[in-house]
Amino acid sequence: METRLIFISLCLGTILSAAEEVKENLTGVVGGSITLPDPLLERGFLLYGPEIIASVRNKVFQIEEETYLNKLLWDTETGFFTITDLQRNNSGVYRFDSKKGRSLKSSYQLTVYDSVPPPAVKALSVSSDGCSLLCSVDREATLLWFKGEQILNQSSSASSLPLTVNTEDLRSSYRCVAANPAENKTLTVDVRTKCGLNSTESEAENKIRHCNSC
Repeated sequence: METRLIFISLCLGTILSAAEEVKENLTGVVGGSITLPDPLLERGFLLYGPEIIASVRNKVFQIEEETYLNKLLWDTETGFFTITDLQRNNSGVYRFDSKKGRSLKSSYQLTVYDSVPPPAVKALSVSSDGCSLLCSVDREATLLWFKGEQILNQSSSASSLPLTVNTEDLRSSYRCVAANPAENKTLTVDVRTKCGLNSTESEAENKIRHCNSC
């Protein structure tokens, strides 16, 4: 009977421990920094995988893993950990283990991405129907064309993305966005200027307005 009670207690302890563990996906950018969501105010540990990389005891912070010296910070007032100068090899599971009061275990899957390349836009052609544009980046990213808040064209992994702007829409607001799960960069495009239509009486504009066949 005693053995059975011990077994039940162990099972309940495992269930409660699992219920208290919080898992969250985090993203960062190479060279940037990230603050882990949970505070550690008095006593506990921060682990990377199975390894303890930092500890807090009676509000005294100590780096346990040398590679995190000058890279891992702890705020004595808020209790938050911040990892600075992120690199791709900092991706992995970080676990926060509090030993003060109610034990709370939280784990975070951190993925560090290369910075998104800035998009560039050029005009490919101008015709009576409108203007053809090409948004490009120097390495693959998620590319999106926006008209106002509406997505007109997108690709999840591309180095360039075309867009044709019709004559009647030349004065609308357009943006090309390069993105990854950690950040995005936006280029606002003045289509009239990009397509050589900045002057209201320009030859190119007259061509688009009045040419029925080119």
